[in-house]
This record gives sequence, C-alpha cells and structure tokens, in this order.
Amino acid sequence: MTKTSTSNEGSRGLASQVKALINDVSTLFREEIQLAKTEAGERLDSAIHGGQMVVIGAILAIGAVGVLLAALVVAIAGLLESMGMDAGLANTFAAAGVALVVGGIGWAMISSGVKKLKATNFKMERTAHSLSEDANVVRERL
Repeated sequence: MTKTSTSNEGSRGLASQVKALINDVSTLFREEIQLAKTEAGERLDSAIHGGQMVVIGAILAIGAVGVLLAALVVAIAGLLESMGMDAGLANTFAAAGVALVVGGIGWAMISSGVKKLKATNFKMERTAHSLSEDANVVRERL
C-alpha cells in the first residue's frame, strides 16, 4: 500500500506544480498584454505629437506664403527694378526666390514631423525584452 500512496502523492504534487505553472504563465501573459497596451499607448502619443508637428509646419508654411510672400516679393521686386531690371521680370524672379526659401522651411518642418510618424518608432522594445525573459523562465521551469 505504501507504493500506491507514494505514487498518488507524487501525482498530486506534479499535478499541483503543473497547475501552478499554468496559473503563473497565464498571469504572466496577462501582465505582458497590459505592458504591450501601455507601450502602444506611449507610441501612439509620440505619433500624435509627430502629426501635430506636420500640421503646424503646414499651417506655418501656408501662412508664410499668404502673408510674408506678398510683402517680400514686392520688396525684392522693387530692389531688382532699382538695379535696372524690367518690372515684370523683377516680379517673377522675386516671387520664385521667395517661394523657394519659404517652401524649404516648410518642407524641413514637415520632414521632421514625418520622421516621428515612421513605423520604426512603434517598436516595443520593453515588451519584446520582457517576453524573451519570460520565455526563458518558463523553459527553465520545464
């Protein structure tokens, strides 16, 4: 009888260990999912900030085109005319030069915002590292 009771106790011990392991793994995966949600939320905030920069850059570029270009074009055209250039040609060169400069500034701001929106910023390093460590712990227990 002692053999039977010993094997039953061993089976119960193994069963409780397996049950505890399953419970631990289940809890671990729930915690990892919560970590992934938190990290994704942080990345989303960063993407929103990048999108805001793109919008602000575009508004500034449009505002600059609407307000500053007119005054700047007139000033440069006047300077070119005073140097003896034809009025029509002076206006054309002034408008093209100002448009290139302001467009370059707007492009730089938009590029900065787009860099923040790139998908590479959505890597969840902490979650991946934590999952790797968890997998190693589970392997060691088995």
